Amino acid sequence: MRKKKFSLLFILLLVLSLIVVGCGSKEPAEPEEPLTEENNMEEGQATEEEPKAGGSIILSTTTSTENSGLLDFILPDFTEKTGIEVKVVAVGTGKALQMGVDGEADVLLVHAKASEEEFVAEGHGLERFDVMYNDYILVGPADDPAKIKDQANSNIVDAFKLLHEGGHTFVSRGDDSGTHKKELELWGEAGLEPEGAWYVSAGKGMGDVLQMADEMQGYTLADRATYLSMRDNLELVIVTEGDERLFNQYGVIAVNPEKNDQINAEGAQAFIAWLLSDETQELISQFGVAEYGEPLFIPNAK
Repeated sequence: MRKKKFSLLFILLLVLSLIVVGCGSKEPAEPEEPLTEENNMEEGQATEEEPKAGGSIILSTTTSTENSGLLDFILPDFTEKTGIEVKVVAVGTGKALQMGVDGEADVLLVHAKASEEEFVAEGHGLERFDVMYNDYILVGPADDPAKIKDQANSNIVDAFKLLHEGGHTFVSRGDDSGTHKKELELWGEAGLEPEGAWYVSAGKGMGDVLQMADEMQGYTLADRATYLSMRDNLELVIVTEGDERLFNQYGVIAVNPEKNDQINAEGAQAFIAWLLSDETQELISQFGVAEYGEPLFIPNAK
């Protein structure tokens, strides 16, 4: 009887040992396939959020829209809504228009209306739209050696005459920009030819010219937005403002896609539609208010 119990116990232990050995002797699992973008996507696990369609566009624009900080303020909204990256080339309006003529940009945001209308009339651009405006101002040293604030604080032509007569240092953009075009127009209205050691042609953007005028204790014509954005680092003050001749209108134009097959016509039209929309016009109207107590650009799209 004892032998029989022993045999049953032995058989039971043998079975249990076989079960344990069997459980621990599985064939080694095949190594997991390295995680790649391909097999990860097959399992429905995207490695990153897919970007919205749209690619990128080249925006050729005046330095004032960049130097003032406007583009940094509004462009993220466009990219977020469309997935289109905006590559900004900030130059003078003349150079921006030339980029359009050469088919090196998709869309232009500039401020020399007569030149813009000529650009469209010649077939380089599709259509021009008003976007926003601000104004030009004449700035100079706080002590105002030309006495412009006293004698011509709201008459820009008279102010230019005082500069010319006294030979007071004036720094010109000299870069065929919208600001430079306006300056030359004003000298023409004054019937004067600016020349001489007092007249410095910089060939630079608005920010650089303001810094030069500040260092030279001279005068310069500037757009209000760029001046206000840099005012805390300048000793220059406004000496002439408010003249209706200082009105500064900005326009947007899609470059004619027939220029070449590299132009992103669809992206350019998406940018224009966004820029002229009520939402973006409201966004433009907010720029500068918190910091300066006034908008730096007044939207006026129709």
